[in-house]
Amino acid sequence: MRTKASPAACSSTLEARFRKVRALSADLASPLSDADATVQSMDDASPAKWHLAHTSWFFETFVLRDHVPGHTLHDARFPFLFNSYYEAEGKRHARPRRGMITRPTLAEVMDYRRAVEEALIAALPHLSPAALDLIRLGCHHEEQHQELLLTDILHLFSCNPVQPALWTGERKVPVAMPGAMEFAPGAAGQVEIGFAARSNGGDADPDFAFDCEGPRHPTLLSPHAIATRTVTNGEWFDFIDSGGYRDPRHWLSDGWAWVQAEGIDAPLYWERGDGGWTRFGLDGRRAIDPAAPVTHVSLYEADAYASWAGARLPTEAEWETAAATHDPLSGNQLDAAGPVEPRPSPGGPGFFGDVWEWTGSAYRPYPGFRAAEGAVGEYNGKFMSGQFVLRGGSCATPRGHVRASYRNFFYPHQRWQFTGVRLAKDL
Repeated sequence: MRTKASPAACSSTLEARFRKVRALSADLASPLSDADATVQSMDDASPAKWHLAHTSWFFETFVLRDHVPGHTLHDARFPFLFNSYYEAEGKRHARPRRGMITRPTLAEVMDYRRAVEEALIAALPHLSPAALDLIRLGCHHEEQHQELLLTDILHLFSCNPVQPALWTGERKVPVAMPGAMEFAPGAAGQVEIGFAARSNGGDADPDFAFDCEGPRHPTLLSPHAIATRTVTNGEWFDFIDSGGYRDPRHWLSDGWAWVQAEGIDAPLYWERGDGGWTRFGLDGRRAIDPAAPVTHVSLYEADAYASWAGARLPTEAEWETAAATHDPLSGNQLDAAGPVEPRPSPGGPGFFGDVWEWTGSAYRPYPGFRAAEGAVGEYNGKFMSGQFVLRGGSCATPRGHVRASYRNFFYPHQRWQFTGVRLAKDL
């Protein structure tokens, strides 16, 4: 994290931001029953109740416990239940068994959230700059969990035989398919990437970045071109119909093994029936809009599609350099609780929102990277192995959370997030 704001200047602004972030989490969870919020559908996903409690544990542990003298834990059992992966914080409940936490109830978790909020707001005027930085980090951390809460509920509901909708919304009228994919020449030669304060931040906190976004550093780009939009569902239909999932020539070896072992023949949540292709979303099962960006594809699928299309995935440096002139507050991003889905963008090409875009770059540290001291140093650095970088945010990313330098990361087989594809080519 990084900030330049003084305690006196940012206290009221930070309180407003804290309240807004916390309120959105509660709004997102409001349609859920206690059972909805408790069940865990797979090891990669966590129950909604756990997300709501874990984000509160973060604030209670790293701000209230460590920076407010005399603070008493809301419940001494909660650190074991709601610590995620912080080894420095001691033993914790196993991640694959989070769905076994039937107690505390959802109502009790919401009581916990309110207690933490009241204590933190009361302490805010008296906190040190270091504690204020941790609140800022905690707000961005909670925004990440807001997106995870939605994608984890989507996966959970997709496993329910009745496939319920989290929200009902108006059925979108299909729009015309975009024209042929166009490619714009990218910068070549030496460029700089990585976070630069106030250069490309969102309005929520323009001086903030996660530690993995820096240091800013020079890198060399070869001549290339990058697509002006992402791949659509209609274009993915062509990939499927041409036998893309059955042709090993386009697949990485690990990807082909994954396709064979898992029986993969379409993006996650797609089904082909008598009436054609449908997809399952937070608004239930509906016909697929060919003009909308394809989503819920793995790196393996993205790379295979790129090969089939005679292209490749962009590097993260190519993507960031191209996106740096675009507004990170633009595009289809999360503004409030309500229907969430990628949608056609008739307003023109953009680099933010709708779907996270796979890059061909491994998630590794930038030159000069150093993890922060203490438990919060475990936030990003220790995951820099075996994962790939995604850029740009999605329809489930809170608006103002991402910027051109933002680095998301997942394993190459994972696809329950809103993940899509932008192509690049060598020149």
